[in-house]
Amino acid sequence: MGTTGTGIHNQSIRIGKITFLQLPVILAPMEDITDPPFRLLCKEMGADWVYTEFISADGLIRDADKSLHKLDIYPEERPVSIQIFGANTDAMVGAAKAAQKAAPDFIDINFGCPVRKVASKGAGSGIMNDIPKMEEITRRVVDAVDLPVTVKTRLGYDRDHKQIVEIAERLQDCGIAALAIHGRTRCQLYRGTADWTLIGEVKSNPRMHIPVIGNGDICSGEDTLNAFERYGVDGVMIGRACIGNPWIFREVRHFLTTGEQLPAPGISERLEVCRRHIELSVDWKGEKTALFEMRKHYSNYFREIHGFKPYRIRLVTAASLAELHQVMDDIENAFV
Repeated sequence: MGTTGTGIHNQSIRIGKITFLQLPVILAPMEDITDPPFRLLCKEMGADWVYTEFISADGLIRDADKSLHKLDIYPEERPVSIQIFGANTDAMVGAAKAAQKAAPDFIDINFGCPVRKVASKGAGSGIMNDIPKMEEITRRVVDAVDLPVTVKTRLGYDRDHKQIVEIAERLQDCGIAALAIHGRTRCQLYRGTADWTLIGEVKSNPRMHIPVIGNGDICSGEDTLNAFERYGVDGVMIGRACIGNPWIFREVRHFLTTGEQLPAPGISERLEVCRRHIELSVDWKGEKTALFEMRKHYSNYFREIHGFKPYRIRLVTAASLAELHQVMDDIENAFV
Protein backbone atom coordinates (compact mmCIF):
# COMPACT_ATOMS: atom_id res chain seq x y z
CA MET A 1 0.00 0.00 0.00
CA GLY A 2 1.70 3.15 -1.24
CA THR A 3 1.22 6.80 -0.38
CA THR A 4 0.37 9.60 -2.79
CA GLY A 5 1.52 13.21 -2.81
CA THR A 6 -1.44 14.14 -0.60
CA GLY A 7 -0.78 11.49 2.01
CA ILE A 8 -3.76 9.41 0.92
CA HIS A 9 -3.03 5.70 1.00
CA ASN A 10 -3.61 3.81 -2.25
CA GLN A 11 -5.86 1.40 -0.40
CA SER A 12 -7.40 -1.27 -2.57
CA ILE A 13 -11.01 -2.33 -2.14
CA ARG A 14 -12.76 -5.37 -3.54
CA ILE A 15 -16.40 -5.64 -4.56
CA GLY A 16 -17.35 -9.02 -5.95
CA LYS A 17 -14.69 -9.99 -8.45
CA ILE A 18 -13.55 -6.40 -9.05
CA THR A 19 -10.54 -5.03 -7.19
CA PHE A 20 -9.94 -1.28 -7.25
CA LEU A 21 -6.22 -0.75 -6.74
CA GLN A 22 -6.80 2.80 -5.54
CA LEU A 23 -9.67 4.40 -3.66
CA PRO A 24 -12.17 4.88 -6.49
CA VAL A 25 -13.55 8.14 -7.80
CA ILE A 26 -16.93 7.25 -9.28
CA LEU A 27 -19.35 8.70 -11.83
CA ALA A 28 -22.76 9.04 -10.15
CA PRO A 29 -25.90 7.87 -11.95
CA MET A 30 -27.86 10.80 -13.44
CA GLU A 31 -30.95 10.65 -15.64
CA ASP A 32 -30.35 11.88 -19.22
CA ILE A 33 -26.66 12.40 -18.35
CA THR A 34 -24.86 9.12 -17.70
CA ASP A 35 -25.62 7.42 -20.99
CA PRO A 36 -22.94 5.25 -22.67
CA PRO A 37 -21.31 8.15 -24.60
CA PHE A 38 -20.79 10.29 -21.51
CA ARG A 39 -19.77 7.34 -19.35
CA LEU A 40 -17.11 6.45 -21.90
CA LEU A 41 -15.71 9.99 -21.89
CA CYS A 42 -15.59 10.04 -18.09
CA LYS A 43 -13.90 6.65 -18.04
CA GLU A 44 -11.27 7.88 -20.48
CA MET A 45 -10.70 10.89 -18.23
CA GLY A 46 -10.06 8.72 -15.20
CA ALA A 47 -13.37 7.66 -13.62
CA ASP A 48 -12.70 4.38 -11.83
CA TRP A 49 -16.29 3.13 -11.90
CA VAL A 50 -19.41 4.34 -13.71
CA TYR A 51 -23.17 3.93 -13.32
CA THR A 52 -25.93 3.87 -15.91
CA GLU A 53 -28.89 6.19 -15.75
CA PHE A 54 -31.52 4.72 -13.47
CA ILE A 55 -33.79 2.29 -15.28
CA SER A 56 -37.43 1.67 -14.47
CA ALA A 57 -38.09 -1.84 -13.21
CA ASP A 58 -41.59 -1.69 -14.65
CA GLY A 59 -40.15 -0.64 -18.01
CA LEU A 60 -37.64 -3.49 -18.05
CA ILE A 61 -40.15 -6.20 -17.28
CA ARG A 62 -42.45 -4.81 -20.01
CA ASP A 63 -39.53 -4.75 -22.48
CA ALA A 64 -40.06 -1.04 -23.01
CA ASP A 65 -37.66 0.20 -25.69
CA LYS A 66 -36.40 3.17 -23.65
CA SER A 67 -35.57 0.97 -20.67
CA LEU A 68 -33.94 -1.75 -22.76
CA HIS A 69 -31.84 0.82 -24.61
CA LYS A 70 -30.37 1.98 -21.30
CA LEU A 71 -28.88 -1.49 -20.79
CA ASP A 72 -26.28 -0.83 -23.50
CA ILE A 73 -22.69 -0.96 -22.25
CA TYR A 74 -19.44 -0.17 -24.08
CA PRO A 75 -16.71 -2.69 -23.20
CA GLU A 76 -14.28 0.18 -22.57
CA GLU A 77 -16.34 1.72 -19.76
CA ARG A 78 -16.06 -1.14 -17.27
CA PRO A 79 -16.49 -1.60 -14.38
CA VAL A 80 -20.08 -0.45 -14.73
CA SER A 81 -23.21 -0.68 -12.59
CA ILE A 82 -26.70 -0.96 -14.02
CA GLN A 83 -29.04 0.89 -11.68
CA ILE A 84 -32.71 -0.04 -11.37
CA PHE A 85 -35.56 1.58 -9.47
CA GLY A 86 -39.10 0.68 -8.54
CA ALA A 87 -41.50 0.12 -5.65
CA ASN A 88 -42.80 -3.35 -6.52
CA THR A 89 -40.69 -6.21 -5.21
CA ASP A 90 -41.51 -8.69 -7.98
CA ALA A 91 -40.85 -6.06 -10.66
CA MET A 92 -37.49 -5.23 -9.09
CA VAL A 93 -36.55 -8.91 -9.06
CA GLY A 94 -37.54 -9.27 -12.69
CA ALA A 95 -35.64 -6.11 -13.61
CA ALA A 96 -32.52 -7.29 -11.81
CA LYS A 97 -32.61 -10.54 -13.78
CA ALA A 98 -33.06 -8.63 -17.03
CA ALA A 99 -30.20 -6.30 -16.14
CA GLN A 100 -27.95 -9.24 -15.33
CA LYS A 101 -28.37 -10.49 -18.91
CA ALA A 102 -26.68 -7.29 -20.10
CA ALA A 103 -23.57 -8.46 -18.18
CA PRO A 104 -22.71 -5.43 -16.06
CA ASP A 105 -20.21 -5.74 -13.24
CA PHE A 106 -22.75 -4.76 -10.56
CA ILE A 107 -26.50 -4.33 -10.13
CA ASP A 108 -27.40 -1.20 -8.16
CA ILE A 109 -30.70 -0.46 -6.45
CA ASN A 110 -31.77 3.17 -6.46
CA PHE A 111 -33.20 4.09 -3.07
CA GLY A 112 -32.06 7.69 -3.48
CA CYS A 113 -33.87 9.52 -6.29
CA PRO A 114 -35.80 12.39 -4.65
CA VAL A 115 -37.88 13.64 -7.57
CA ARG A 116 -41.59 13.72 -6.93
CA LYS A 117 -42.75 11.49 -9.79
CA VAL A 118 -40.50 8.70 -8.45
CA ALA A 119 -40.62 9.21 -4.68
CA SER A 120 -44.39 9.75 -4.56
CA LYS A 121 -44.86 6.19 -5.83
CA GLY A 122 -42.69 4.76 -3.07
CA ALA A 123 -39.64 4.27 -5.30
CA GLY A 124 -36.26 5.97 -5.06
CA SER A 125 -35.88 7.77 -1.73
CA GLY A 126 -39.66 7.60 -1.27
CA ILE A 127 -39.14 4.10 0.08
CA MET A 128 -37.20 5.49 3.05
CA ASN A 129 -40.58 5.83 4.79
CA ASP A 130 -40.86 2.04 4.67
CA ILE A 131 -37.59 0.47 5.80
CA PRO A 132 -38.99 -3.08 5.92
CA LYS A 133 -39.94 -2.69 2.23
CA MET A 134 -36.36 -1.54 1.49
CA GLU A 135 -35.12 -4.70 3.16
CA GLU A 136 -37.59 -6.92 1.31
CA ILE A 137 -36.66 -5.56 -2.11
CA THR A 138 -32.96 -5.65 -1.35
CA ARG A 139 -32.95 -9.19 -0.03
CA ARG A 140 -35.03 -10.51 -2.91
CA VAL A 141 -32.83 -8.83 -5.52
CA VAL A 142 -29.64 -10.10 -3.86
CA ASP A 143 -31.06 -13.62 -3.86
CA ALA A 144 -32.22 -13.38 -7.49
CA VAL A 145 -28.94 -12.56 -9.24
CA ASP A 146 -25.39 -13.85 -9.29
CA LEU A 147 -23.78 -10.41 -9.58
CA PRO A 148 -22.84 -8.22 -6.60
CA VAL A 149 -25.75 -5.97 -5.62
CA THR A 150 -25.12 -2.46 -4.31
CA VAL A 151 -27.46 0.26 -3.05
CA LYS A 152 -27.47 4.04 -3.44
CA THR A 153 -29.59 5.95 -0.96
CA ARG A 154 -29.83 9.13 1.17
CA LEU A 155 -29.55 10.09 4.83
CA GLY A 156 -33.28 9.63 5.37
CA TYR A 157 -36.64 10.93 4.29
CA ASP A 158 -36.52 14.29 6.08
CA ARG A 159 -34.52 16.10 8.76
CA ASP A 160 -36.44 14.35 11.54
CA HIS A 161 -35.83 10.89 10.12
CA LYS A 162 -32.12 10.61 9.28
CA GLN A 163 -31.92 6.88 9.91
CA ILE A 164 -29.03 6.03 7.61
CA VAL A 165 -26.83 4.43 10.31
CA GLU A 166 -29.57 1.91 11.08
CA ILE A 167 -30.57 1.55 7.44
CA ALA A 168 -26.97 0.83 6.42
CA GLU A 169 -26.71 -2.02 8.89
CA ARG A 170 -30.01 -3.50 7.78
CA LEU A 171 -29.13 -3.30 4.09
CA GLN A 172 -25.75 -4.87 4.77
CA ASP A 173 -27.54 -7.71 6.55
CA CYS A 174 -29.56 -8.22 3.35
CA GLY A 175 -26.33 -9.09 1.54
CA ILE A 176 -25.37 -6.00 -0.44
CA ALA A 177 -21.75 -5.67 -1.51
CA ALA A 178 -21.37 -1.88 -1.12
CA LEU A 179 -23.42 1.16 -0.11
CA ALA A 180 -23.37 4.66 -1.62
CA ILE A 181 -24.89 7.48 0.42
CA HIS A 182 -25.89 10.95 -0.77
CA GLY A 183 -25.53 13.41 2.07
CA ARG A 184 -29.02 14.89 1.82
CA THR A 185 -32.53 13.77 2.75
CA ARG A 186 -35.30 13.11 0.27
CA CYS A 187 -37.06 16.34 1.24
CA GLN A 188 -33.92 18.40 0.59
CA LEU A 189 -33.85 17.32 -3.04
CA TYR A 190 -30.57 18.97 -4.14
CA ARG A 191 -30.94 22.09 -1.99
CA GLY A 192 -28.62 23.20 0.77
CA THR A 193 -25.30 21.62 1.55
CA ALA A 194 -24.61 17.90 1.67
CA ASP A 195 -24.01 16.66 5.23
CA TRP A 196 -21.17 14.15 5.28
CA THR A 197 -21.21 13.71 9.05
CA LEU A 198 -23.65 10.81 8.99
CA ILE A 199 -21.83 9.25 6.05
CA GLY A 200 -18.75 9.25 8.25
CA GLU A 201 -20.75 7.68 11.08
CA VAL A 202 -21.84 4.86 8.81
CA LYS A 203 -18.25 4.23 7.76
CA SER A 204 -16.94 4.31 11.34
CA ASN A 205 -19.68 2.01 12.63
CA PRO A 206 -17.82 -1.13 13.80
CA ARG A 207 -20.68 -3.29 12.54
CA MET A 208 -20.12 -2.16 8.95
CA HIS A 209 -17.74 -4.25 6.87
CA ILE A 210 -18.80 -3.45 3.28
CA PRO A 211 -17.36 -0.49 1.33
CA VAL A 212 -19.11 2.83 1.99
CA ILE A 213 -19.14 5.44 -0.79
CA GLY A 214 -19.90 9.11 -0.20
CA ASN A 215 -21.76 11.42 -2.57
CA GLY A 216 -22.78 15.07 -2.48
CA ASP A 217 -21.15 18.41 -3.37
CA ILE A 218 -17.88 16.92 -4.64
CA CYS A 219 -16.56 19.50 -7.09
CA SER A 220 -12.76 19.31 -6.89
CA GLY A 221 -9.71 17.38 -5.85
CA GLU A 222 -9.74 19.19 -2.51
CA ASP A 223 -13.34 18.08 -1.86
CA THR A 224 -12.41 14.50 -2.71
CA LEU A 225 -9.33 14.52 -0.50
CA ASN A 226 -11.36 15.90 2.39
CA ALA A 227 -13.95 13.15 1.96
CA PHE A 228 -11.31 10.44 2.07
CA GLU A 229 -9.30 11.92 4.93
CA ARG A 230 -12.04 13.31 7.17
CA TYR A 231 -14.78 10.74 6.72
CA GLY A 232 -12.77 7.63 5.83
CA VAL A 233 -15.01 6.57 2.96
CA ASP A 234 -13.97 3.81 0.57
CA GLY A 235 -14.98 5.73 -2.54
CA VAL A 236 -16.16 9.17 -3.60
CA MET A 237 -18.92 9.72 -6.14
CA ILE A 238 -19.13 12.79 -8.37
CA GLY A 239 -22.48 13.89 -9.79
CA ARG A 240 -23.54 17.30 -11.07
CA ALA A 241 -20.00 18.72 -11.12
CA CYS A 242 -19.07 16.41 -13.99
CA ILE A 243 -21.86 17.51 -16.36
CA GLY A 244 -20.08 18.93 -19.40
CA ASN A 245 -16.88 18.45 -17.45
CA PRO A 246 -15.51 14.90 -17.79
CA TRP A 247 -12.07 16.37 -17.05
CA ILE A 248 -12.96 16.54 -13.37
CA PHE A 249 -11.95 12.89 -12.97
CA ARG A 250 -8.50 13.57 -14.45
CA GLU A 251 -8.11 16.64 -12.25
CA VAL A 252 -9.21 14.84 -9.08
CA ARG A 253 -6.92 11.87 -9.59
CA HIS A 254 -3.99 14.17 -10.35
CA PHE A 255 -4.63 16.11 -7.15
CA LEU A 256 -4.93 12.96 -5.06
CA THR A 257 -1.68 11.68 -6.53
CA THR A 258 0.43 14.84 -6.48
CA GLY A 259 -1.33 17.41 -4.31
CA GLU A 260 -1.27 19.77 -7.28
CA GLN A 261 -4.04 21.20 -9.41
CA LEU A 262 -4.07 20.64 -13.15
CA PRO A 263 -4.79 23.66 -15.33
CA ALA A 264 -8.24 23.75 -16.91
CA PRO A 265 -8.42 22.26 -20.41
CA GLY A 266 -7.83 24.70 -23.26
CA ILE A 267 -10.47 25.62 -25.81
CA SER A 268 -9.03 23.22 -28.40
CA GLU A 269 -9.39 20.23 -26.08
CA ARG A 270 -12.86 21.35 -25.01
CA LEU A 271 -13.94 21.50 -28.63
CA GLU A 272 -12.39 18.13 -29.43
CA VAL A 273 -14.08 16.34 -26.54
CA CYS A 274 -17.42 18.11 -27.05
CA ARG A 275 -17.44 17.18 -30.74
CA ARG A 276 -16.71 13.56 -29.87
CA HIS A 277 -19.46 13.61 -27.26
CA ILE A 278 -21.91 14.87 -29.88
CA GLU A 279 -20.87 12.22 -32.40
CA LEU A 280 -21.14 9.39 -29.88
CA SER A 281 -24.52 10.65 -28.71
CA VAL A 282 -25.95 10.90 -32.21
CA ASP A 283 -24.72 7.39 -32.99
CA TRP A 284 -26.29 5.99 -29.82
CA LYS A 285 -29.61 7.84 -29.49
CA GLY A 286 -30.24 9.55 -32.81
CA GLU A 287 -29.87 13.16 -33.90
CA LYS A 288 -33.03 14.68 -32.41
CA THR A 289 -32.63 13.28 -28.90
CA ALA A 290 -28.87 13.82 -28.88
CA LEU A 291 -29.15 17.49 -29.81
CA PHE A 292 -31.73 18.05 -27.06
CA GLU A 293 -29.90 16.21 -24.29
CA MET A 294 -26.49 17.69 -25.15
CA ARG A 295 -27.85 21.11 -24.16
CA LYS A 296 -27.28 20.22 -20.50
CA HIS A 297 -23.54 20.02 -21.12
CA TYR A 298 -22.64 23.11 -23.15
CA SER A 299 -22.38 25.67 -20.35
CA ASN A 300 -19.75 23.62 -18.56
CA TYR A 301 -17.92 22.54 -21.68
CA PHE A 302 -17.24 26.21 -22.44
CA ARG A 303 -17.44 27.83 -19.01
CA GLU A 304 -15.48 30.98 -18.18
CA ILE A 305 -14.74 31.87 -21.80
CA HIS A 306 -15.13 35.62 -22.20
CA GLY A 307 -17.62 36.58 -24.90
CA PHE A 308 -19.01 33.07 -25.31
CA LYS A 309 -22.69 33.76 -24.55
CA PRO A 310 -23.83 34.25 -28.20
CA TYR A 311 -22.26 30.92 -29.14
CA ARG A 312 -23.89 29.15 -26.20
CA ILE A 313 -27.28 30.40 -27.36
CA ARG A 314 -26.56 29.09 -30.84
CA LEU A 315 -25.49 25.71 -29.44
CA VAL A 316 -28.67 25.18 -27.44
CA THR A 317 -30.93 26.31 -30.29
CA ALA A 318 -29.22 24.40 -33.12
CA ALA A 319 -31.94 22.46 -34.95
CA SER A 320 -29.74 20.02 -36.85
CA LEU A 321 -26.40 18.28 -36.61
CA ALA A 322 -25.14 20.29 -39.59
CA GLU A 323 -26.06 23.54 -37.85
CA LEU A 324 -24.37 22.37 -34.66
CA HIS A 325 -21.16 21.54 -36.54
CA GLN A 326 -21.21 25.02 -38.06
CA VAL A 327 -21.47 26.59 -34.60
CA MET A 328 -18.54 24.48 -33.41
CA ASP A 329 -16.48 25.60 -36.41
CA ASP A 330 -17.35 29.21 -35.66
CA ILE A 331 -16.27 28.76 -32.03
CA GLU A 332 -12.95 27.34 -33.19
CA ASN A 333 -12.38 30.24 -35.59
CA ALA A 334 -13.27 32.80 -32.92
CA PHE A 335 -11.36 31.45 -29.91
CA VAL A 336 -8.54 29.15 -31.06
